[in-house]
Amino acid sequence: MTGAFLAGLVAGYGVAVPVGAIAVLILGLTARTSFRVGSAAALGVATADGLYAGVAALGGAVVAGWLAPVAGPLRLVGATVLLALAAHGAWRALRVRDPLRSPKPARGLDTPVRAFVGILALTLLNPATIVYFTALVLGRAELGGSGTAVALVFTLGVFLASASWQLLVAGGGSLIGRVLTSDSGRLVTALMSSAIITVLAVGMLLGG
Repeated sequence: MTGAFLAGLVAGYGVAVPVGAIAVLILGLTARTSFRVGSAAALGVATADGLYAGVAALGGAVVAGWLAPVAGPLRLVGATVLLALAAHGAWRALRVRDPLRSPKPARGLDTPVRAFVGILALTLLNPATIVYFTALVLGRAELGGSGTAVALVFTLGVFLASASWQLLVAGGGSLIGRVLTSDSGRLVTALMSSAIITVLAVGMLLGG
């Protein structure tokens, strides 16, 4: 169980750390309204990450037995997908591009409930998240055990990791939040995420 929880934490930070338009939107909501609204938006992101992780982990727990005969090739495929995601993230961070622009905070997101639901919906529209968790779970099905309980513990780890990071962005306000969403901050966090995902992929290839 501990292994599954720690795996969830690492996976959660891997997907949460890159600072993109949603993080800038959360920062803007916090500055324009209050920390309550910003934290509700942050929890919306974490809930979306947790939902995707849960779908992937529970699905992995169900089909793990069926896929046992092809565990080796599946691990290779999963590691390849993760390495591709890591490389793509690093490439996007390093290539020359226009400054990141986030959506203007809509008036409809100015209460905690509306911020939570709105940001949850926006985050669920990112298909790369489910690809990430599916590749991770199916390529490394052991996660410290098998079954629904382990999948739920893994999902809890993902949720807590994502929530802690997004709340840091929301609570950072004018200092930490602005540093994280600056050009250099986005570059550093994107490369950090790529490094985490690469380590997960290498560990998968080594059978760790």
